[in-house]
Amino acid sequence: MSDLPGSELPNLPVTFRPGRTRAVLLSAGVAIFLVISAIAMLLEKLGPGERLSFVFTGGLIFWVLARLARVRVVADDSGVTVVNIASSRRLDWAEIIQVNLRPGDPWVFLNLTDGTSLPALGIQPGIDKQQAIADARALRALVEARSVRDPEASTGQDQG
Repeated sequence: MSDLPGSELPNLPVTFRPGRTRAVLLSAGVAIFLVISAIAMLLEKLGPGERLSFVFTGGLIFWVLARLARVRVVADDSGVTVVNIASSRRLDWAEIIQVNLRPGDPWVFLNLTDGTSLPALGIQPGIDKQQAIADARALRALVEARSVRDPEASTGQDQG
């Protein structure tokens, strides 16, 4: 639980995603699809259209759970891509002011230079709180390290 030292920044590119949550969602989606499809095939009184509607419903449930499982935060040399359930947004490092994961937050929030806050569902403490804390610290360290625009311009006295 110690803070991530600056010398231990993750190698880029790095992807942060809720691994256990993703495994649970995808496993549940497959199981639900298979059970609903099996029921459709086992019920003898169903016609072909009704069976197809059962399979379609199972596929729809799987699709929704797969959308929930797709969330991630990808950091690379040029910035961060936040992929949430229904949207994706690309940010330059300089656009991110702060990475927040406060107690009770459902996921990380990124405070941006335009005054808004962007939820980053790829880092969430739901099932694996310790991993989410480590991921938030790593992303925070990357933001702090990468947000320095031009060290020589900000310290004019270094030129001699």
